[in-house]
Amino acid sequence: MFESVAIQPDDVRIIRALQVAPRAPFASIAAALGLTEGTINRRYRRLHADGVIRVAGVVNPGALGQSRWLVRLRCRPGSVAAIAGALAKRDDVNWVALGAAGSEVTCATQSRDQAQREELLGQQLPRTAAVLDISAFAMLRQFMGGRGHYWAALHGALSPEQEAMLGGDGPPFTESPVVTDGPVHLTAEDEKILDALAADGRASLVDLATAAGSTPGRVSRRLRVLLQERVVHIDVEIAPAALGYHARANLWLRVHPSEVKNVGRSLAREPEIAFAAAISGPYNVHAVAHCRDLDELFEFTSDRIGALPGLQSMEVSPVLRHVKQAGTLLSGDRLAGPTAHP
Repeated sequence: MFESVAIQPDDVRIIRALQVAPRAPFASIAAALGLTEGTINRRYRRLHADGVIRVAGVVNPGALGQSRWLVRLRCRPGSVAAIAGALAKRDDVNWVALGAAGSEVTCATQSRDQAQREELLGQQLPRTAAVLDISAFAMLRQFMGGRGHYWAALHGALSPEQEAMLGGDGPPFTESPVVTDGPVHLTAEDEKILDALAADGRASLVDLATAAGSTPGRVSRRLRVLLQERVVHIDVEIAPAALGYHARANLWLRVHPSEVKNVGRSLAREPEIAFAAAISGPYNVHAVAHCRDLDELFEFTSDRIGALPGLQSMEVSPVLRHVKQAGTLLSGDRLAGPTAHP
């Protein structure tokens, strides 16, 4: 899918710089990388146009008191594409993947209230004749996610000095409860800022102010609060195949209860792991792994994940196709853009 996209070393350095400071001005990135501002601008726009990267504001539903669930749907053969496509169009479904030889859809939902969750899980999906079985798992503790610095290909792309020059837009993701006490209440202005960031995480303060009907100074202060309270993080979505990651898998782990935290924290340190969380149900830890090929996936799960203390069993479910990730729709292996609002 990437015949026309040739990722150069400078492209990888730019992507890493954006991970460190996703809203940094091109001039600051150029100074840290020793390139010209025009080069940064040109390469970024090409990477974006080719569907390799997308910078977007991603809302943390837990900060708003929203529950998050992982859902596995076993479907009739030939029906999964339509079901996955319909789920991907929903704003309360954050990512969607096809697996199990084309008979399973896995998705993540985030509901603002119980009624919204029941509408999807308790009414819409069960009434669909193509859905044979539904399993839903509440997300209990997130160990890895958010601002992902997990791409092994990007480790060492910049020197510590270069990363220090870039600073950052806030602390990296750390382990946290999925739903926090005292949820943040958003104003109508906040909602407009978040909608604008979802469309373009690098939108200027002037553009954000225009979208919110406010002033750049006020938007700057409010955005700082939203970032500090982890209501939103600025994410750099990357098409895995562009960096050579062609094997993705959902890992469903059954872990002794006394070792769940340790296993989750160990997974968070693995460069192949993009996401890890403790969940309800028979498999009490879920993770998403990105590897270069199936052989590397086998070595990784057998040697490193399989050796974790407390691991009792594991299901490795390769992803056949990603339809949506972190709110971004995919076309083939390329990032296509945010979910279209009706």
